[in-house]
Amino acid sequence: MYEPKDFSHLLGLQGFSDTLLNNHFTLYQGYVKNTNALIEKFKSIDPASAEAAELHRRFGWEWNGMRLHELYFGNMVKGGVNLSERILKQKIDATWGSVENWQKEFTSMAAMRGIGWVILAHDKREGKLFNVWINEHDAGHLAGATPLLVMDVFEHAFMVDYGLKRADYINAFMASIDWHAVEERI
Repeated sequence: MYEPKDFSHLLGLQGFSDTLLNNHFTLYQGYVKNTNALIEKFKSIDPASAEAAELHRRFGWEWNGMRLHELYFGNMVKGGVNLSERILKQKIDATWGSVENWQKEFTSMAAMRGIGWVILAHDKREGKLFNVWINEHDAGHLAGATPLLVMDVFEHAFMVDYGLKRADYINAFMASIDWHAVEERI
């Protein structure tokens, strides 16, 4: 069984109210609970049934909701941590020309209409980086690519504090990135 991770160290994060964070933590804990419930349910149903088919489709939603939130909370820290001059910055510069160019594309994607996730992903096989829009939790992932930086752009991630001002949330998120955590993922 999966246990929800404790992200309470993020309480007091600048630009994120404790109310918003606690609500978001509770939502994440629901994904963990539902992932566990589905794993248990699979043990007791006919794997060839229509019920099993639908539950397997649902499993990707719950699992990815759990893992994407863990990556999201895991790449934030109070005060933020700057990107080092190591391999990730070199790859960003090689791909986009500069960190500023990468950030412009990443934040523009985050500002798009719709709900989902924006992810800086690494294709280890080819060594390439991509900014990727993940619609919902379970559509748009690049098979085999590793999520490095994960930003939640579902309304629950910002509406309590920012209402419809998604750009202000994006700025708060960008100022809270723990680039050391992101670099460790590469």
